[in-house]
Amino acid sequence: MVAITFDDLPAPVPGVVSNQPAAVLEMTRRLVEKITAAGVPAVGFVNEGKLYVTPNAAEARTDALRVWTAAGLELGNHTYSHSGLQRTILSEMQHDVVRGEEVTRKLLEGRGRKLRYFRHPYLQVGPDLRARRLFEEFLERQGYTVAPVTIDNGDYIFAAAYARALRRKNTDEAKKLADAYVEYMGTMVEFFESVSQEVAGREIRHVLLLHANQINADHFDRIAELFAKRGYRFVSLEEALEDPIYQSPDTYTGAWGISWLHHWALTAGKRRRPDPDPPEWVMELYNLAAEERN
Repeated sequence: MVAITFDDLPAPVPGVVSNQPAAVLEMTRRLVEKITAAGVPAVGFVNEGKLYVTPNAAEARTDALRVWTAAGLELGNHTYSHSGLQRTILSEMQHDVVRGEEVTRKLLEGRGRKLRYFRHPYLQVGPDLRARRLFEEFLERQGYTVAPVTIDNGDYIFAAAYARALRRKNTDEAKKLADAYVEYMGTMVEFFESVSQEVAGREIRHVLLLHANQINADHFDRIAELFAKRGYRFVSLEEALEDPIYQSPDTYTGAWGISWLHHWALTAGKRRRPDPDPPEWVMELYNLAAEERN
């Protein structure tokens, strides 16, 4: 089983061809169509600060979130500004959580649903155990369940390079990147299946992290097919978290945002296996995209 989640709604700037509201809305519609066609009960995690990145466009950008809720999909809180707990003091982090729920909560309530999930930006759970536990206690008081990740990956790396290729109208490069992305995701799924066996002695109910970007809007159907061919059933985040593995002791802290499978391994005193990297040529294109943004 696997629950599929998407971060950085309505869209992360590096992963889209254009950040104009109309373009983001079209990208969102395409992504949600693929999600629903595959029968995936996805959760999209929102950075409400992204609604206000251009003047007088908040309502138009909110329309992208309405596409998710109109399709029966759930939204979660990813903070307002995507601040990481590693470098943000606790009081500011708490404020960022509260500030990041105003629009999302109303959209869900309009569909008869509650805002119930929180995803840590950068998967940073805290610089030390005291800060981590204090923040988790705050989230619990606010009514949130933390959304862990067991299948992490670098889809954002491929997404930035892919968006750059489309902006340059280099369709051959975009196709090459898309094919490499699907192959890479297969590698990552296989890797975390093996880590699951090492840590839990069985195949757990996984939670996959992706991002709301153009490469997934164009090719999520291929990612869904990849999972289906490996025998996976798509389940809600709620059903995935019923797996008792998510009650395992977890004392991980630090700057690296890593899979909860790694959390549990390190807590148990086991060695963390390094995740596979994207191909070097993809990293080169990703770095070029980053340089052009700067």
